[in-house]
Amino acid sequence: MPQEIEHIDAIARQSGRDALYVIFHDDLRQRLDWAALPVRQQIITWLDLNGMHWRPCGHVGSTTFFGRYLGEIYIDVPFDLANPDYMTLCAFLENPDGSCKFPGARFCYYTLAEAMKNAEHDAPGFWEKVWEDF
Repeated sequence: MPQEIEHIDAIARQSGRDALYVIFHDDLRQRLDWAALPVRQQIITWLDLNGMHWRPCGHVGSTTFFGRYLGEIYIDVPFDLANPDYMTLCAFLENPDGSCKFPGARFCYYTLAEAMKNAEHDAPGFWEKVWEDF
């Protein structure tokens, strides 16, 4: 059954803050069996066990590029260096130098300021109009 997956920039605008997410690809055009990725399942399992809410998310919304879902996950934790959940999440996902501990995964954040550049995407009927003109 199809599932509506929101873009990461839309999630940032809805939450009113920078958005944390994990990606499992290097190229938005690559073919990827994301459901079978052990690293993705390992991260999701840890998030669930630690009570950190997550959900699938799409790449940044674009009216010129439409890609398929590649397994990205939004993590509902504030990007705040003093937040205990953020510190726990970083300790799990990152090496001391900030690189991701998990090969094949990248821990990212999308700033609210950057997300606001696509604020027009939230207007009623915006995406319907894009599809009509596509």
